[in-house]
Amino acid sequence: MSAGANPGFARGRRLRSTPALRRLTAQTRLSPADLVLPVFVKEGISEPQPITSMPGVVQHTQDSLRKAAHEAAEAGISGLILFGIPADKDPLGTQADAADGVVNEALRRLRDDLGDELVLMADLCLCEYTDHGHCGVVTPAGVVDNDPTLDRYAAVALAQAQAGAHVIAPSGMMDGQVAAIRRALDGGGFTELPVLAYAAKYASCFYGPFREAAEGAPQFGDRSTYQMDPPNADEALREVEQDLAEGADAVMVKPALAYLDIIARVADEVRVPVSAYQVSGEYAMVEAAAANGWVDRDRAILETLTAIRRAGASSVLTYWAVEAARLLRR
Repeated sequence: MSAGANPGFARGRRLRSTPALRRLTAQTRLSPADLVLPVFVKEGISEPQPITSMPGVVQHTQDSLRKAAHEAAEAGISGLILFGIPADKDPLGTQADAADGVVNEALRRLRDDLGDELVLMADLCLCEYTDHGHCGVVTPAGVVDNDPTLDRYAAVALAQAQAGAHVIAPSGMMDGQVAAIRRALDGGGFTELPVLAYAAKYASCFYGPFREAAEGAPQFGDRSTYQMDPPNADEALREVEQDLAEGADAVMVKPALAYLDIIARVADEVRVPVSAYQVSGEYAMVEAAAANGWVDRDRAILETLTAIRRAGASSVLTYWAVEAARLLRR
């Protein structure tokens, strides 16, 4: 049978013949509203500080963060997630829940400025605030103590809620963290405030540039005892199930590109929003390759984000959020 006599021959090619046809038949769509911008705000600086391992990303002042937030809103993305670098750190990370702490101050200013125009997410962890760089309270033996850490998380959640966060996003991977945070929020009168749980957060090498940005690298050991082991997939589903049972309203997989299979499995299993975090190392790799002329930067940005959405993520946290939104509107 000749090619022309086969009615199925080249059917796919017919639907790819023009840009407009490709748009019309695209199975996965990426829009600015799918994107959330991670931002860093630092105390004690008078102007934004570039992050050498993440070209184009900075540690913000309160004023430059305000400007970046307005640009994000104008670009049409859905939200920001805030990370703070305090001037003073201590073993308990007390600046995380201080009323005048750097993130809590930023939340108040942004909420006053923007109201509900952007979703303001507050990352809830202690690694940026502790002098040892771990995500919780550390015993004299150097082990992160789970239950005292939950008490700290509860206090931080309440402080972030009072400061104006729309979403609390715990990332420390402590057992029982969602339940402790939910109790604190409900007890403080914030029953309507949602929790986005970093439910499947892996002990990944792709966080390297973030540790420069957030100044929160562990001063000893690593986080492999409380973050997930990269070979494990079924465990991710158990972690997600547990967080949902404790009251999480949405869940997150982190990192994204090396864990597309995890995103897909989680999205297939749950009936809540699934976020994925395109982390600092993923960003830095593309930026480095593009700087050397090895990849088309704009295409790589949109292709990687589309892949994450195609895997099942309903929203993507990405340092390219604003730029990607502008690319999508060309």
